[in-house]
Amino acid sequence: MDRRNFLKKVGVGTAAAAAATTVNAPYVWPKGKTYLWRMVTTWPPELPVLQTGAVRFAKRVEEMSEGRIKIEVYAGGELVPPLGTFDAVSQGTVECGSGASYYWAGKTPAAQWFSAVPFGLNAQGNNAWFYSGGGLQLWEEVYAPFNVVPRPQGNTGVQMGGWFNKKINTIDDYKGLKMRIPGLGGKVVAKAGGTVVLLAGGEIYTSLERGVIDATEWVGPLHDLRMGFYQAAKYYYYPGWHEPGTTLEVIFNKKAYDSLPKDLQAVIDAAAAETNLWSLCEFESQNGAALQTLVNEHKVQLVRFPDEVLKALRKLADETIEEEADKDPMARKVHEAFKAFKAKVGAWGTVSEGAYYNAIG
Repeated sequence: MDRRNFLKKVGVGTAAAAAATTVNAPYVWPKGKTYLWRMVTTWPPELPVLQTGAVRFAKRVEEMSEGRIKIEVYAGGELVPPLGTFDAVSQGTVECGSGASYYWAGKTPAAQWFSAVPFGLNAQGNNAWFYSGGGLQLWEEVYAPFNVVPRPQGNTGVQMGGWFNKKINTIDDYKGLKMRIPGLGGKVVAKAGGTVVLLAGGEIYTSLERGVIDATEWVGPLHDLRMGFYQAAKYYYYPGWHEPGTTLEVIFNKKAYDSLPKDLQAVIDAAAAETNLWSLCEFESQNGAALQTLVNEHKVQLVRFPDEVLKALRKLADETIEEEADKDPMARKVHEAFKAFKAKVGAWGTVSEGAYYNAIG
């Protein structure tokens, strides 16, 4: 008995010592393959938050993986045309890309719901849908036929309504208006009688200045100040009914994503989620100061859309979204899921966020 007790104590002591050594030892990544990826984007070089966010994402992936994944980032036009980003990722020309899903409406109408829906969810609502309401799983399903894996990688928050060279007093003022506006919002403008022009970010200012377009939306004060739109248009309208919380995306070629071990997939997913939060915080923290500069220093005419115009736009938006949803079964599936989630979130928002803002307004 004494011998057995002695051996038992020795075994317990050895296990405890091994456990202590394990707890105190620094974590060491498993040795294995390293990856050098390329990312292309739809954004102009050095564009704050959007392009710099893509660069930040790549840096965080390298840091978090301790150099096991390195991503070279190319702005729009440096390696492929800005609107060629999706095809480059889909075809495996590059491993990943950054943009906004409504740019790919021509490939699959359902893509539009994952960026911005007119009079739809704000940033908080979109994130709730993606991370906790099944939205991301639907997004993956929509992109699967293209061999693309999506992740949210940012949000602009509520955007501005746009820059105009004529006042919008009634819904009829949209008739004949040439406006750069993508996504479902663009289809609403077209339904109102406007002519929609889809341009990459780097082409907007020149087109507005030369009269190729009469109006444009972009993002909000932070970007609009940098883009210099106040030099080419007279009126700055709000609110951004067309994009109340636009989600930005990082997309991965499925073969490239699946080739990663599970721990590295977790790294890039975590870096995307972190960048998603960071991007929204950057916009929220900087838009106010930029708006003051536009109004106080550049004497921009800040104008609110008339209530009757917003009411008419909302009616047209409801019609447009239903028509888009009817274009294919997947678009209908996504729309119904989005609509149900919006109703659920809206019921809560009325007595939470809505009530609070009314109280302090």
